[in-house]
Order: sequence, then structure tokens, then C-alpha cells
Amino acid sequence: MRGQWKLFWMEFKLFLREPMAAFFTLAFPLLLLFVFGSAFGNEPTQRYGGYGYVDIAVPAFSAMIIATSGIFGIGITLATYRETGILRRFHLTPLRPIAVLNAQTFVIFAMSGLGMILLAICGKLAYGLRSPENWLSVAAAFTLGSASFFALGFVVAGLVPTARTAHIVGMVLFYPMLFLSGAAFPRELLPEAVRRFAVILPLTHVVSLLRGTWAGDPWSSHLAEVGVLVAMIAAGIAISARTFRWE
Repeated sequence: MRGQWKLFWMEFKLFLREPMAAFFTLAFPLLLLFVFGSAFGNEPTQRYGGYGYVDIAVPAFSAMIIATSGIFGIGITLATYRETGILRRFHLTPLRPIAVLNAQTFVIFAMSGLGMILLAICGKLAYGLRSPENWLSVAAAFTLGSASFFALGFVVAGLVPTARTAHIVGMVLFYPMLFLSGAAFPRELLPEAVRRFAVILPLTHVVSLLRGTWAGDPWSSHLAEVGVLVAMIAAGIAISARTFRWE
């Protein structure tokens, strides 16, 4: 257990030393919040169901953090570890290689949660963000969304041969979802045809679930989203178990 905690601490320091990972998890969502929050404010409007722009942007940006962490944080990092021989070297230590996966998942999830907390605090202080009716419900939605995209990250890490390929695959997966799912721009501003197409994108369901739980919707109103995300987790585990390679 002591070795596992040391590994957690090492992965945490490596995360902070990687400027791109820290920027897109902690700083970039805040940058978007202040840029668009200053432009659109947070006055309630019927367009957003009686909520202000920031009220719906914070859970949407939180979904963006989840996608970034799963696809880039998990997928690319593990592909890099395998290509550089880090996973293979752990076979020579008392810690099993699975400890690397545990540490990586724990640290990425913790930093993703921190990114969401920072968004909520800044949104509240700067724009009067409306707080969720049930923080536990929002936390559960955040955890489910994270697990689904972490599973996708493990699939990417298992299927791609190199870290360079993982970057390319990650960008191909991430950017269409970012702009079409409602994570970067409110889906109310997107054309109807785009909204219908976006239903096939996993991130759309994370955005819908986070926005819904933030607004106080019961989980029974989002069974379709929950079903999709649970199916992603199950499929990701099944595929990763067959494709993930340590070296």
C-alpha cells in the first residue's frame, strides 16, 4: 500500500509538470468561462430554460474536462508509457503494472474533479452561478461520465501502436464531440440537424446528464444517457481486456 501511495504522488507531480495536461484540465475551462461569461453574462433567458449562460456553461465545460481527461489524459499517457517501456519496467519492481493504471486513473479523476470545482467557484464568485440542488447527484453524474471516458481512453491506449498515433486518434475523436455535443457551445445555439446528429456522440450524453442533474432533474429523466454511458463502460472494459498491451 505504501508503494501504491508513492506511485499516486509521483503521478500527481508528473501531471503538474506536464503543462498541456494541467492547462487543458484546470486553466482552459476557466479561460472559456471568463471569455464567454464576460460576453454573454448570466441573465436568465427562455432560450436556456430560465437559466443564464454561465448556469449551463459550467456543467458543459465540466463535460469537456471529462472528455479531455479520458481521451488525452488516460489514452495518450498510457500509450506513451508503453512505447517508452515504463510499463515493462514495472515488471521488475515489487509493484505490479496494474498499479500504474490505478495511480493514473486516480490522479486524472482527482484533477478532473478539481477542474470542475474551480469552474463552480469562479462561476459563483464572478457571475452568480446558480448552485445545484443536489451536489451528490452532480458528483455521481460526473463520476459516471468520467468512468465512461476513462474506459474509452483505455480502448485508445490498447488499440493504437504508438503515442503519436494516440494523439491523432485522440484529436479525431475529441474535436467533433467538443463542438457538436454542447460542451463548447450551448446546444440551443446549434441547428436542429446538428442536434439530431450529436445524439450518436458519447460526450452529448455526458453534457445532458451533467446539465440535467445540475438543474435538479431526477435521474429517471436521463435513463437514456445513463444507459449509453454504462454501455460505454462495459464495452470499454471488454475491449481493453482483450487489446491492452503492457509492452
